[in-house]
Amino acid sequence: PGRADALLRQAAAERAAHERAAARKANRARGATVAPTVMSGAAFALEQLATSIAEAQESRDTLASTRAERETELTEVRGRAKQLTAELDRLTNAVHRDEVARAEQRLRIEQLEARSAEEFGLDADTLVAEYGPEVPVPPTAPEVAAAEAEGKPAPEPVPFDRATQEKRAAKAERELNLLGKVNPLALEEFAAMEERYKFLSDQLEDLKATRRDLLTVVKDVDDRILEVFTSAYHDTAREFEQVFSVLFPGGEGRLVLTDPEDMLTTGIEVEARPPGKKIKRLSLLSGGERSLTAVALLCAIFRARPSPFYIMDEVEAALDDVNLGRLITLFEQLRERSQLIIITHQKRTMEVADALYGVTMRSGVTEVISQRLRTEEAA
Repeated sequence: PGRADALLRQAAAERAAHERAAARKANRARGATVAPTVMSGAAFALEQLATSIAEAQESRDTLASTRAERETELTEVRGRAKQLTAELDRLTNAVHRDEVARAEQRLRIEQLEARSAEEFGLDADTLVAEYGPEVPVPPTAPEVAAAEAEGKPAPEPVPFDRATQEKRAAKAERELNLLGKVNPLALEEFAAMEERYKFLSDQLEDLKATRRDLLTVVKDVDDRILEVFTSAYHDTAREFEQVFSVLFPGGEGRLVLTDPEDMLTTGIEVEARPPGKKIKRLSLLSGGERSLTAVALLCAIFRARPSPFYIMDEVEAALDDVNLGRLITLFEQLRERSQLIIITHQKRTMEVADALYGVTMRSGVTEVISQRLRTEEAA
């Protein structure tokens, strides 16, 4: 059965191929019949196409010529339009410049009117009417003065000449600038300044008089100070030599002025030479010697200018027994004319006192005590 089916399918395929070949043969037969007609139609179409192409070429040439003419005209029109545009810009700029110039001119006129009103108090019409170019220019004040000086009549007004008047105005402006600005309140200010000047002048005279008085007072004070200082110095120098001889037996001490010619500014140097030493500078002395020298100077001042009483605070703290004894001798001399209040911890100083005042503690309670020694001795 498979073999038969295959043979059947093959036979059907061959029949279909045979039918297609027959159809193609029939089509070729019909084409051969139509071909002459088609060929004649194609020839006619080619003839019509050649005619159309010729007409088209002629139309194209005509259009190209027309186009060239139109392009030439367009170029000319564009050039003309460009020229007209440039001319329009030039005219526009000229109009704009004229408008700006007119605006500047109007602004200048307004400024001149305002300036004339501010500086001269005149409006523009009055200024032009009285001082315009048509009005003759009168002679200047120097010209009139020169004519009067020569005994001649005043010069007549002359016609307006711009260059001459500009020079004249420039000269007047220079002279005005040299004068400076005009101050309408100058008289009032001058009166106020004059009054102020008078007041200050009076004050200055008072100050000068006061200065003279003060200088006189200063001179009197300086003279008095010079007199008092000179007297005090000489008295103190004399007493210092005596006191130093008491505290340093066999020694030499004195006061020396650094500038004897000017007693108001001079300094004072202390020269001290203890016995057995050649030094004079205080810095080379021992601590006790310097202390004793200072006490000598202090006591010399006390003796030169006595006071009712003196207070001394441990002035003998740095002294040994020998120097302490000398200082006590000096205290005995001072006690003859003054009262001495001495703060001390030295027993020997307390022994020569008339009265003792101190603080002690008894049973844990601080107590102030006093004791009169001279009274008990007298008793």
